[in-house]
Amino acid sequence: MGIIIKPIVTEKMTAMGEKYNRYGFRVDPKADKLQIKKAVEEMYNVTVVSVNTMNYRGKNKSRYTKTGLISGRTAAYKKVLVTLKEGETIDFYSNI
Repeated sequence: MGIIIKPIVTEKMTAMGEKYNRYGFRVDPKADKLQIKKAVEEMYNVTVVSVNTMNYRGKNKSRYTKTGLISGRTAAYKKVLVTLKEGETIDFYSNI
């Protein structure tokens, strides 16, 4: 498995990509900023200006069912915002 798990494609991230030239990815929690920068540059052939990382903790969730209370936990993950050089873009929809 590589460093980049998947791109984050939401309305908010699409707007951020258009306005600030910034894109979001879910990455391996053990990866550091230099590894992430190198992986994005190699995968998409772009120049990365800055990398901002965020670690999200898993949340406890519970719901009531006919058989009783079911409790669980959502997964913890690491999210990255990558800012590209002016004039460069990443097209996530090119392979569709």
